[in-house]
Amino acid sequence: MIAWINQWALALVSMVALSGLFGLLIIWVSKKFKVEGNPIVEQVNAILPQTQCGQCNYPGCKPYAEAIVSGEAPINQCPPGGQEGIKKLAELLDLEVLELNPENGAEEADQVVEIVEPDCIGCTKCIQVCPVDAIVGAAKQMHTVILDECTGCDLCIPACPVDCIIKIPAPITTQVRRNDKPALLTTIQEAQSW
Repeated sequence: MIAWINQWALALVSMVALSGLFGLLIIWVSKKFKVEGNPIVEQVNAILPQTQCGQCNYPGCKPYAEAIVSGEAPINQCPPGGQEGIKKLAELLDLEVLELNPENGAEEADQVVEIVEPDCIGCTKCIQVCPVDAIVGAAKQMHTVILDECTGCDLCIPACPVDCIIKIPAPITTQVRRNDKPALLTTIQEAQSW
């Protein structure tokens, strides 16, 4: 009888130990392979232009992406992304392509802003509202826009008390094109002329 109780106790202890071991294994696996965030939100956010302009009625592109995925917002509220961005979002999410909502703004040609520097009073209000830190300057000093960083969100225009910020066409990036080297230089003269 005692041998039977010992076997039963040993089986019970073994099951409890195995349960604890498997529990620890599950906890380790869940931490090791944890997925941060929603991967669909990340894909939608990658399509959005990252201007952080707020024209979509959300404070930035990531909150707008979250709202799109949760079904709280339609895909047509991003003027900087334009019709091309709407098409990409519709394709990703298997939705109908919509026209850009005019209440959020109009799709414009690539534009950036420029500060008319002699008129700038150095109030720093434009610096404070720029979501991408494209404006540099100091208090009571002239400010300037880093055109390569400017997304054209226009949030700085209403913030300027002296109206010294204007829209301009985005600068065209210059590309240097070089001729390809020949695959194989067959003669010494050809190699020297190269």
